[in-house]
Amino acid sequence: MRVIQMVDTKTQYQKIKQEVDSAVIEVMESSAFINGKAVKDFTVNLNKYIGSNYTIPCANGTDAIQIALMALGLKPGDEVITPSFTYIATTEVIALLNLTPVFVEVDPATFCIDPAAIEKAISPKTKAIVPVHLYGHAAAMEAIMAIAEKHNLYVIEDNAQAIGCEYTFSDGTKKKTGTIGHIGTTSFYPSKNLGGFGDGGAIFTSDEKLATRLLMIANHGQSKQYYHDVVGCNSRLDSIQAAVLDIKLKHLDEYNARRRKAADYYDNAFANHPNIKTPFRAVNSFHVFHQYTLQLTGVDRNGLKDFLASNNIPSMIYYPVPGHKQKMFEQFNTASLNMPVTDMLTEKVISLPIHSELDEEQLQFITSKVLEFVNK
Repeated sequence: MRVIQMVDTKTQYQKIKQEVDSAVIEVMESSAFINGKAVKDFTVNLNKYIGSNYTIPCANGTDAIQIALMALGLKPGDEVITPSFTYIATTEVIALLNLTPVFVEVDPATFCIDPAAIEKAISPKTKAIVPVHLYGHAAAMEAIMAIAEKHNLYVIEDNAQAIGCEYTFSDGTKKKTGTIGHIGTTSFYPSKNLGGFGDGGAIFTSDEKLATRLLMIANHGQSKQYYHDVVGCNSRLDSIQAAVLDIKLKHLDEYNARRRKAADYYDNAFANHPNIKTPFRAVNSFHVFHQYTLQLTGVDRNGLKDFLASNNIPSMIYYPVPGHKQKMFEQFNTASLNMPVTDMLTEKVISLPIHSELDEEQLQFITSKVLEFVNK
């Protein structure tokens, strides 16, 4: 049996090695390392795949959220509603820009932001909502967009964990996550469903004015070279990463299908177990399983993690400390917020290996060891 990895990027690379190596060598021979042809080609192809009007590549997923917020012209003290149960990048940029993060509860089924909690948290200072499509499952975007329209709020989708996920509206309309809100963002960190060989990110919008502003901000606030109209930053996707990502983009649907197949195996192995709750799949969300996350009841989670590690099976806890309890947000006095669902999840979730290269032998071994511990 091959060594089990949380994410097996090496085996994935070996299957497309010739394509990737040729693309990287082409960039090296052209010496167009910044904003070269590879970046332009990838941007066009990603834009077509995602179904956006405009795609702006950038240096990483955190930058993508920061640039998106900067483009909205928000003022210090303006409030941005976001889930507490997510990776810190989503919320740290809110505070970085002197905005106020307003943490709200998540849906206990999907683990994504709860629209009802958003509605309750809106105040005269609220200017934007940042839903996160957590673990590869879409947030309830139809309800979120209705709330945003009602209260005249911006929506920035954090799609770092769900590229390729498709959301179905009640009228049957389908859209890729990241293209539903006013702005969408994503990350190409190597472990992502579409991962590079280093950092990278992208921003999506269908609004021409926003696209122009986003592009300017990502490029030192320039409208043309040496003419800086707004305060911006330096956030570029380099050509070598773009070349790699353009090859992998062709395989993304296949990668997501393999992740879903592995998730099916896990689902079947743990079906109806009284102590294990498998991931929920809403009928209107095409789950792409960036993570496969179990919710445990009456099980020593840390003991299970240690037991799996002793059998050379990696696992992760996403996330042990929610945003509202992080020390960096002490100034906002959020630690005392009543968030029973979020707090419960931080104590009960554990993520198993999930990626496009898992084989049945590995899956059988992983599930057998989980059940061995849980049933003892």
